[in-house]
Amino acid sequence: MGTCNPSTTPVDIVPKLSAMDASVADGTLYRKLALALQYLTFTRPDITYVVQQLNLFMHAPREPHFNFMKHILQYIKGTLDFGIHITISPRHTLTTYSDADWGGGPDSRHYTYGYCVFLGDNLVSWSSNRQPTISRSSAEAEYRGVANAVAESCWIRNILLELHDPIQRSMIYFDNISPVYLSENPV
Repeated sequence: MGTCNPSTTPVDIVPKLSAMDASVADGTLYRKLALALQYLTFTRPDITYVVQQLNLFMHAPREPHFNFMKHILQYIKGTLDFGIHITISPRHTLTTYSDADWGGGPDSRHYTYGYCVFLGDNLVSWSSNRQPTISRSSAEAEYRGVANAVAESCWIRNILLELHDPIQRSMIYFDNISPVYLSENPV
Protein backbone atom coordinates (compact mmCIF):
# COMPACT_ATOMS: atom_id res chain seq x y z
CA MET A 1 0.00 0.00 0.00
CA GLY A 2 3.08 2.26 0.02
CA THR A 3 2.51 3.27 -3.61
CA CYS A 4 -1.31 3.50 -3.50
CA ASN A 5 -3.29 6.59 -4.42
CA PRO A 6 -4.18 8.58 -1.28
CA SER A 7 -7.81 9.14 -0.31
CA THR A 8 -9.36 12.23 1.29
CA THR A 9 -12.04 10.38 3.29
CA PRO A 10 -11.66 7.46 5.72
CA VAL A 11 -14.70 5.62 4.39
CA ASP A 12 -16.00 5.04 0.91
CA ILE A 13 -19.66 5.88 0.28
CA VAL A 14 -20.94 2.33 -0.08
CA PRO A 15 -23.63 0.25 1.62
CA LYS A 16 -22.90 -0.79 5.20
CA LEU A 17 -20.66 -3.78 5.83
CA SER A 18 -22.39 -7.10 6.33
CA ALA A 19 -21.38 -10.55 7.59
CA MET A 20 -23.06 -12.21 4.58
CA ASP A 21 -20.47 -11.39 1.88
CA ALA A 22 -17.89 -13.65 0.20
CA SER A 23 -15.01 -15.01 2.31
CA VAL A 24 -11.56 -13.41 2.40
CA ALA A 25 -8.52 -15.52 1.53
CA ASP A 26 -6.19 -14.51 4.39
CA GLY A 27 -7.93 -13.85 7.72
CA THR A 28 -4.58 -13.66 9.55
CA LEU A 29 -3.42 -10.66 7.49
CA TYR A 30 -6.81 -8.99 8.01
CA ARG A 31 -6.57 -9.40 11.79
CA LYS A 32 -2.97 -8.11 11.92
CA LEU A 33 -3.87 -5.00 9.92
CA ALA A 34 -7.05 -4.42 11.94
CA LEU A 35 -5.10 -4.57 15.22
CA ALA A 36 -2.46 -2.18 13.84
CA LEU A 37 -5.22 0.26 12.84
CA GLN A 38 -6.82 -0.10 16.27
CA TYR A 39 -3.51 0.88 17.86
CA LEU A 40 -3.32 3.90 15.55
CA THR A 41 -6.69 5.19 16.85
CA PHE A 42 -4.97 6.36 20.06
CA THR A 43 -3.59 9.33 18.15
CA ARG A 44 -5.97 9.36 15.17
CA PRO A 45 -9.56 9.69 16.45
CA ASP A 46 -10.69 10.47 12.90
CA ILE A 47 -10.44 6.76 12.03
CA THR A 48 -11.96 5.39 15.27
CA TYR A 49 -15.42 4.71 13.86
CA VAL A 50 -14.27 3.01 10.67
CA VAL A 51 -11.74 0.85 12.53
CA GLN A 52 -14.50 -0.16 14.95
CA GLN A 53 -16.58 -1.22 11.95
CA LEU A 54 -13.70 -3.41 10.75
CA ASN A 55 -13.25 -5.00 14.17
CA LEU A 56 -16.85 -6.23 14.12
CA PHE A 57 -15.80 -8.81 11.53
CA MET A 58 -12.47 -10.01 12.98
CA HIS A 59 -13.89 -13.50 13.61
CA ALA A 60 -14.90 -14.02 9.96
CA PRO A 61 -13.56 -11.30 7.64
CA ARG A 62 -14.97 -11.03 4.12
CA GLU A 63 -13.62 -9.63 0.87
CA PRO A 64 -15.59 -6.31 1.09
CA HIS A 65 -14.20 -5.81 4.62
CA PHE A 66 -10.66 -6.21 3.29
CA ASN A 67 -11.39 -3.66 0.52
CA PHE A 68 -12.81 -1.32 3.19
CA MET A 69 -9.53 -1.70 5.11
CA LYS A 70 -7.52 -0.86 2.00
CA HIS A 71 -9.52 2.34 1.62
CA ILE A 72 -8.66 3.30 5.23
CA LEU A 73 -4.97 2.68 4.49
CA GLN A 74 -5.26 4.95 1.44
CA TYR A 75 -6.78 7.62 3.68
CA ILE A 76 -3.93 7.29 6.18
CA LYS A 77 -1.39 7.64 3.35
CA GLY A 78 -3.06 10.90 2.29
CA THR A 79 -3.26 12.28 5.84
CA LEU A 80 0.06 11.38 7.44
CA ASP A 81 0.28 14.80 9.10
CA PHE A 82 -3.08 14.37 10.89
CA GLY A 83 -3.26 13.52 14.59
CA ILE A 84 -3.92 14.99 18.00
CA HIS A 85 -2.16 18.28 18.60
CA ILE A 86 -2.21 19.90 22.04
CA THR A 87 -1.80 23.67 22.00
CA ILE A 88 -2.18 26.52 24.45
CA SER A 89 -5.77 27.65 24.19
CA PRO A 90 -7.02 31.13 25.09
CA ARG A 91 -10.48 29.74 25.87
CA HIS A 92 -11.14 27.73 29.03
CA THR A 93 -14.45 26.12 28.08
CA LEU A 94 -15.57 22.52 27.88
CA THR A 95 -17.37 21.74 24.60
CA THR A 96 -18.93 18.35 23.88
CA TYR A 97 -20.35 17.07 20.58
CA SER A 98 -22.61 14.01 20.52
CA ASP A 99 -24.28 11.95 17.80
CA ALA A 100 -26.00 8.58 17.44
CA ASP A 101 -26.80 6.25 14.54
CA TRP A 102 -30.05 4.45 15.20
CA GLY A 103 -30.27 0.95 13.72
CA GLY A 104 -27.01 1.49 11.84
CA GLY A 105 -25.82 -2.09 11.51
CA PRO A 106 -27.65 -4.13 8.86
CA ASP A 107 -26.99 -7.37 10.77
CA SER A 108 -27.62 -6.49 14.42
CA ARG A 109 -29.69 -3.26 14.24
CA HIS A 110 -27.86 -2.01 17.32
CA TYR A 111 -27.21 1.70 17.37
CA THR A 112 -23.83 3.38 17.60
CA TYR A 113 -23.25 6.54 19.59
CA GLY A 114 -20.23 8.74 19.89
CA TYR A 115 -19.00 11.93 21.45
CA CYS A 116 -15.91 14.09 21.60
CA VAL A 117 -14.98 16.54 24.34
CA PHE A 118 -12.80 19.60 23.79
CA LEU A 119 -11.13 21.62 26.55
CA GLY A 120 -10.60 24.93 24.81
CA ASP A 121 -9.29 23.99 21.36
CA ASN A 122 -7.85 20.64 22.45
CA LEU A 123 -9.53 17.26 22.12
CA VAL A 124 -9.31 15.58 25.55
CA SER A 125 -11.79 12.70 25.36
CA TRP A 126 -13.75 10.79 22.74
CA SER A 127 -15.74 7.59 22.44
CA SER A 128 -17.63 5.60 19.85
CA ASN A 129 -19.59 2.56 21.01
CA ARG A 130 -22.10 0.10 19.71
CA GLN A 131 -24.76 -0.49 22.34
CA PRO A 132 -25.69 -4.03 23.46
CA THR A 133 -29.41 -3.22 23.32
CA ILE A 134 -31.71 -2.26 20.48
CA SER A 135 -33.42 1.13 20.74
CA ARG A 136 -37.08 1.46 19.88
CA SER A 137 -36.62 4.83 18.21
CA SER A 138 -34.05 7.32 17.04
CA ALA A 139 -35.11 9.56 19.95
CA GLU A 140 -34.13 6.87 22.46
CA ALA A 141 -30.78 6.27 20.73
CA GLU A 142 -30.00 10.00 20.64
CA TYR A 143 -31.07 10.41 24.28
CA ARG A 144 -28.74 7.61 25.43
CA GLY A 145 -25.89 9.07 23.37
CA VAL A 146 -26.39 12.54 24.85
CA ALA A 147 -26.67 11.06 28.37
CA ASN A 148 -23.29 9.36 27.94
CA ALA A 149 -21.75 12.59 26.63
CA VAL A 150 -23.15 14.53 29.62
CA ALA A 151 -21.74 11.93 32.03
CA GLU A 152 -18.28 12.27 30.45
CA SER A 153 -18.46 16.07 30.56
CA CYS A 154 -19.45 16.00 34.25
CA TRP A 155 -16.59 13.63 35.01
CA ILE A 156 -14.07 15.92 33.30
CA ARG A 157 -15.50 18.98 35.09
CA ASN A 158 -15.15 17.22 38.44
CA ILE A 159 -11.55 16.19 37.69
CA LEU A 160 -10.68 19.78 36.80
CA LEU A 161 -12.44 21.01 39.97
CA GLU A 162 -10.32 18.61 42.08
CA LEU A 163 -7.23 19.96 40.32
CA HIS A 164 -8.33 23.49 41.37
CA ASP A 165 -8.95 24.52 37.77
CA PRO A 166 -12.75 24.86 37.49
CA ILE A 167 -14.46 25.36 34.14
CA GLN A 168 -16.26 28.66 33.64
CA ARG A 169 -18.46 27.43 30.79
CA SER A 170 -19.57 24.05 29.44
CA MET A 171 -21.65 23.31 26.32
CA ILE A 172 -23.04 20.16 24.72
CA TYR A 173 -24.03 20.07 21.05
CA PHE A 174 -26.10 17.38 19.34
CA ASP A 175 -28.04 17.22 16.09
CA ASN A 176 -31.47 16.07 17.22
CA ILE A 177 -34.06 17.92 19.32
CA SER A 178 -35.74 14.72 20.57
CA PRO A 179 -33.42 14.27 23.63
CA VAL A 180 -34.53 17.70 24.85
CA TYR A 181 -38.22 16.79 24.50
CA LEU A 182 -37.65 13.42 26.14
CA SER A 183 -35.82 14.96 29.12
CA GLU A 184 -38.63 17.51 29.62
CA ASN A 185 -41.31 14.80 29.63
CA PRO A 186 -39.82 11.36 30.52
CA VAL A 187 -43.25 9.64 30.61
